[in-house]
Amino acid sequence: MDSSTSSCSGSCCRWRSFFKISFSSSPIIPIFVLFLLVPSSPFFCHARLSETAVFRATNRTFQPGEELRKLKMIRSRLRDINKPPLKTIQSPDGDIIDCVLSHQQPAFDHPLLKGQKPLDPPERPNGHRSTAAAVETFQSWSMSGEACPEGTVPIRRTSEEDISRASSVQRFGRKVGTHVRRDTSGTGHEHAVGYVSGDQYYGAKASINVWAPKVENQYEFSLSQMWVISGSFGNDLNTIEAGWQVSPELYGDSYPRFFTYWTTDAYQATGCYNLLCSGFVQTNRRIAIGAAISPTSSYNGGQFDISLLVWKDPKHGNWWLEFGSGVLVGYWPSVLFTHLRDHASMVQFGGEAVNSRPSGIHTSTQMGSGHFASEGFGKASYFRNLQVVDWDNNLIPLQNLRVLADHPNCYDIQGGINSVWGNYFYYGGPGRNVRCP
Repeated sequence: MDSSTSSCSGSCCRWRSFFKISFSSSPIIPIFVLFLLVPSSPFFCHARLSETAVFRATNRTFQPGEELRKLKMIRSRLRDINKPPLKTIQSPDGDIIDCVLSHQQPAFDHPLLKGQKPLDPPERPNGHRSTAAAVETFQSWSMSGEACPEGTVPIRRTSEEDISRASSVQRFGRKVGTHVRRDTSGTGHEHAVGYVSGDQYYGAKASINVWAPKVENQYEFSLSQMWVISGSFGNDLNTIEAGWQVSPELYGDSYPRFFTYWTTDAYQATGCYNLLCSGFVQTNRRIAIGAAISPTSSYNGGQFDISLLVWKDPKHGNWWLEFGSGVLVGYWPSVLFTHLRDHASMVQFGGEAVNSRPSGIHTSTQMGSGHFASEGFGKASYFRNLQVVDWDNNLIPLQNLRVLADHPNCYDIQGGINSVWGNYFYYGGPGRNVRCP
């Protein structure tokens, strides 16, 4: 991925950071799938950009009272999200990274977490090999010699433009939550996934091929992730999610970015992406959640993937996230959840793309590499070495992996198993084509 700089206004420059990822050698049950388908400057340099950011985001007749209210809401939200940094790092790809004292990160604004500090690392699952890779190789801003000091965590700064792109200030940083529907003809979210269910799960692991799929417009996205799930798939749905996504609305560009998500009420009022609300506790000072991933895979060229592990700490019950081989990112405290305080009832892996049907036809937004599963390695995107964590904190192969594509003429999936990749699948597609009008 080529790095580029965005335009600057005075001292208020915005930058984007990215990871370097290692080289790789080589229906959830239908009701949940249906459910998902419906579903620089000094730190305070905002004033200079305020009016421009809001006015540029609106296409309607200028209404001073309404614009002022929105501007006040945006500024209030920014105060909640952007904490005063001990140090600020400008990344060559456009992001601004704030090094925030660990105990002042957004997580500890949560009423159940106030006054706490990040916990020490937990016991890893049995059967997991941790190599403690050099984290700095994942980050453009740390490669330049910059790093967040001990006792701080790197947080991608949110701008007024970021919030102005959202459907509303209140919904910024959140997925759309709706009720379960059995008629999926107008849902807009399309999936190609592998899943396991019918047991108690205490974590999941996968290596996820990273691409930069084309997204047709600002209101669509394309992602590849894993879901750790519990609940009745009604309003009490609990999920923990991690992967990569291309989301012009959330980030303002088309870079694939490392992301996390959580909810305890089916994407309604709880949870968010990354650190855009209180909840997820970051413990790593070299990985910025929401930062761009680089390099990415190329068709018939180099293939790159990221390894993600989510598991429940047997001692304290929190759900931890590991990136790569041995790099702890942070954790979701167990007190955030209802059903996931105990265990997950389902684990899902795969891709999702939004189809807003621009001009009344299927979107050309790509999933994965933008090519169908049948094209195989080097052409189609993949998930490999799929595993789950059992009740005794053992990392084990999947049993009875099922695969499902709800619009197979647009995006499809093919599963398999071998001695090197274990459980794996290829997935994705181009969206609109002759068979997907």
